[in-house]
Amino acid sequence: MTKQAGSPGLVAIVDDEANIRETVSFALRKEGYPVECHADGAAAWSAFERTLPALAILDILMPRLDGLELCRRLRGRSETLPILFLSSRDEELDRVLGLELGADDYLCKPFSMRELVARVRVLLRRAALLERPREAGEESIAAGPLELDPRRYQVRLAGRPVPLTVTEFLMLLALVRHPGHVKSRRQLMEQGYAHDTFVSDRTIDSHIKRLRRKLETVEPAFDGIETVYGVGYRYRER
Repeated sequence: MTKQAGSPGLVAIVDDEANIRETVSFALRKEGYPVECHADGAAAWSAFERTLPALAILDILMPRLDGLELCRRLRGRSETLPILFLSSRDEELDRVLGLELGADDYLCKPFSMRELVARVRVLLRRAALLERPREAGEESIAAGPLELDPRRYQVRLAGRPVPLTVTEFLMLLALVRHPGHVKSRRQLMEQGYAHDTFVSDRTIDSHIKRLRRKLETVEPAFDGIETVYGVGYRYRER
């Protein structure tokens, strides 16, 4: 069974650079977040096997266990745990791989502490929506074999649950709400990312690739998300 994030509000910082761990932890503690720090992926995973944090901030290049493998393991424990990558500007391929493994967001080094805190706040707020009780009389959205519950960020395909991250859900919701209409990558970015930031086309493509893979795992014949080359994506309701 997929496990939810464990410690309320706890932010885990995993980075082999001591100055980054210290600076980020200081900024987050100043905002009232409890923080734990790990100097490498292996130490972090040992702690995560006991208790998951509420959010994980991962460096990509680390000794013993890198951020990509740590992300993959975390997604094996929880599909809803918010994961934010820290990366150097020349690690675009690794960032794309991280997003395809299930990360929600990334920041390039050097980064603004104010921006990092804002993204942490947004990711935790979105994750909290998953725990909110559904309101009486609320309608789900049905589109072909898909059923989406916007309040609980839950999806069913042919009656079977599909575990999605919040970002994946929001992008799918943007497509399903307007069947047949093409959504540009910019429109999907605005739906999937609540903060005002630049997200590359490759980032959106990575999320769509992972979203398709999850849907096809539940229903191999599902092909409802169509690529419109040079423009974006659309949902085809059959």
